[in-house]
Amino acid sequence: MEQTAKTGLDYAGGKITSLFFRIFFPTLMGMFFNTLLNLADGIFIGNGVGADGLAAVNIIAPLYMVSTGAGLMFGIGASVTAGILLSQGQERRACVAITQALAICVLIITAILTAVFMFPDAVIRLLGSSDTLAPYAIEYLSWLAPAFFGLVFQCIGLMVIRLDGSPKYAMMTNVVPAITNIVLDYVFIFPLGMGMKGAAIATSISCMIGVSMVLLYFFRFSYVLKLVWSPKHFGRNTGRQAYIGSSAFITEIALSVMMLTGNYVFSHYYGNSGIAAFSIACYLFPLMFMVSNSVAQSAQPIISYNYGTATSSDGTSVAACENAIGRVRGAFRLSIAVATVCGVIIWALLALASKAIVGMFIDPESTAGQLAVHGLPVFGLCSVLFAENINFIGFYQSTEKPALAVVYTLLRGIVFLVPSFILLPLVSPVWGMWAAIPVSETATFIIISTCYLLTRKNIFAPKHR
Repeated sequence: MEQTAKTGLDYAGGKITSLFFRIFFPTLMGMFFNTLLNLADGIFIGNGVGADGLAAVNIIAPLYMVSTGAGLMFGIGASVTAGILLSQGQERRACVAITQALAICVLIITAILTAVFMFPDAVIRLLGSSDTLAPYAIEYLSWLAPAFFGLVFQCIGLMVIRLDGSPKYAMMTNVVPAITNIVLDYVFIFPLGMGMKGAAIATSISCMIGVSMVLLYFFRFSYVLKLVWSPKHFGRNTGRQAYIGSSAFITEIALSVMMLTGNYVFSHYYGNSGIAAFSIACYLFPLMFMVSNSVAQSAQPIISYNYGTATSSDGTSVAACENAIGRVRGAFRLSIAVATVCGVIIWALLALASKAIVGMFIDPESTAGQLAVHGLPVFGLCSVLFAENINFIGFYQSTEKPALAVVYTLLRGIVFLVPSFILLPLVSPVWGMWAAIPVSETATFIIISTCYLLTRKNIFAPKHR
């Protein structure tokens, strides 16, 4: 088929299960290494610098997540937009869309970093740093700037490369930088004794390697999606992409809100030991996001391409439209089933191996360690419904319903989460703050699944323009 020759994957006619898992396993492996990097970073800092270093990274993490959020927002927006344009034969517009996404992200990160480095002390205080943690946080932040740019390129690049039909190369844009970062983390923190500065430099170097791999793909190895610059409709196009991917950015903002609120609550009840214990959960949360997002991103190109076919205005036949909608439905159902299984596995690991997991970061018999050992099984309850919620949200992004995706993201990440963090510790300081995230995900799932069941006929109704 013509589409197969263009992208290397036949989104229009290939078997959905085969397509999904051809994308899923490389995507999961790439994100696994990225998560392994986060875990290794925490382990090295926890053992090489101490609990204060671990807590300081947690203070800076919200800024890191804002950069990731911008990359995910425009990565998803560009990928969905390009997938729909490719299904309609508009290749050049698809190429321009991804190039404009990269350009706007560079501008955004430049503006953020300018403000951060003009007022570093004020920024870390706003993020919840104490006097004790401030020197660690400032040192870490000062050497992390290149990583913020690298993150947005990697996020956009891996999604577009996957859409282009090269999921294994997309995987390598995560694997190679992650392995590099882990090696450099060890060398800089232990043999060279560079502490927080070494950890930040290692991250920055690895992110720049990721950027180089993304650019190399577009210039040398791509099937159809290349970097083609045009200022035409720049504001309108990037605005549309931001709108489609806005829930991804809000997800990262919500993670930042989770960490900020959690830092304040854990600090209020347990001081710096509380922040250190909570930081372990924050290092593990990307594991849940990694698996859940791998499932959603594996279904996304299949859904968006076929959604573009079904809603095309070029005279698509009724039979072709119904076939495309059936493929959208099939990909979505498969993603929900896989997400459920993955969520159960993650919860079992966190519940059964909490002491061993905490021991990788800090002494499990320390004050912070004991808090984490008892809290992780409660925290892990959120994994199944989190996976479901992320895949529902991904489905709405892929079918150009970003408003719904944004609403559900706000519910799970802010509206239900912040009150849960504040109120549940009043019920029980021992487990209440750990239960805040599971309660938020449960409340969101009840709403999102109920609304889906009530409206699914309209969602899958074929459209002809």
